[in-house]
Amino acid sequence: MAQPDDKAAEISIVAVLGAGTMGHGIAQVCAAAGIETRLFDMRPELVSSALDKVSANLDKGVARGKVTPEGRTATLQRLSGAADLATAVAGADMIVEAVPEKLALKQSVFRQVAEIAGDKAILATNTSSLSIDAIADGIPVPGRVIGTHFFNPVHIMKLLEIVVGPRTDPAVLARVQTLSERLGKQSIVVNDAPGFATSRLGLVIGLEAIRMVEQGVASAEDIDKAMTLGYGFPMGPLRLTDLVGLDVRLSIAEHLARELDNGEHFQPPQLLRTMVADGKLGKKSGQGFYRWD
Repeated sequence: MAQPDDKAAEISIVAVLGAGTMGHGIAQVCAAAGIETRLFDMRPELVSSALDKVSANLDKGVARGKVTPEGRTATLQRLSGAADLATAVAGADMIVEAVPEKLALKQSVFRQVAEIAGDKAILATNTSSLSIDAIADGIPVPGRVIGTHFFNPVHIMKLLEIVVGPRTDPAVLARVQTLSERLGKQSIVVNDAPGFATSRLGLVIGLEAIRMVEQGVASAEDIDKAMTLGYGFPMGPLRLTDLVGLDVRLSIAEHLARELDNGEHFQPPQLLRTMVADGKLGKKSGQGFYRWD
């Protein structure tokens, strides 16, 4: 793995844009790694809620002996909510967007950021399927744009999928690889292709599991049990779909069905469309393939 040439390349301030499930998780692991971290969202109430969730995660960590009380205190001291975008990104070495999976929205966020952040700031997108090169369009110094696909729950999952576009600067990749180690993650490097590695593989299995429910092959619980006990999956594909969000999976499936030559594998089952239309989005709505309290 390439290494940055000097201490100046170390990432010491991170801004996370978007205080949802992924955003607050990314902010937590950055702060826990000793990095000054700022969390911003257009809706201030989400920032407050996200900081509460981080605190609750750390409390659980202390109770289980995974986090020391001193580590909890230090992490919370490094993490702050930002009232506006300019405050969040001022002086940041790396800016991570974790906004909804919509290309136009991600482009808009980075174009706003590019107007107020320094040209040397890394612009990292947490996209799970969208083109890194397309997100970089219209941004000064597009070589600083890179994909950092984290996995939920961020403070537990060990993988970081780093996605490099055709214009991504190798020095930016090296800095992000070093950051990944600092965050306690194992990274893989993937070229900019629809669905990358993880979403493309994981979604095929998830969609086929949904088709099996749709066709009455077996219950969601038994399909998941087949994959966890028979194939060693840590979590069944339908329970994982509930955690990711059925609406998120539908959006990614539609995107890959359009973008890939073998897109028929990613055509969303009607059951998935119906559940999303009915508001059954998984854990975040309380109902998906499972009922969530």
